[in-house]
Amino acid sequence: MSRPQFVDHLVFRVSDVERTEKFYSVFLGPPIGRVSGSIAYEVGETKIFFTACTATHLHRPDKEQVGLNHLAFGVRKTEELRRIEAKLNRSKLRNSGIQIDRYGSKEFIWFEDPDGTRLEFYLRERGDVS
Repeated sequence: MSRPQFVDHLVFRVSDVERTEKFYSVFLGPPIGRVSGSIAYEVGETKIFFTACTATHLHRPDKEQVGLNHLAFGVRKTEELRRIEAKLNRSKLRNSGIQIDRYGSKEFIWFEDPDGTRLEFYLRERGDVS
């Protein structure tokens, strides 16, 4: 049986596409695509789509419930993580500051998007499999 070679795309439903675009563009750069009610970014080979949610009853994600706990973006060097922290701080995006992961002993920084989805930048140097 064949195994997948990569994650092709992720789709997130959001309460406000314009607000989401302003937020994610701070650290992902400009979107690669935009159509009515949807924007797309690319991270490596993976596309991330944000589409407008039309539900009338919105709830904030709870990372301790069944479902997505968080989305982690990888960086290869501590300096990159420090630059991201500085960019988040300059943009006044509340974040954890650089911390050490208790499971993998790696540096990371976490924060939440406008709809409450937990995001993380995680240090994984080349060749590191942990």
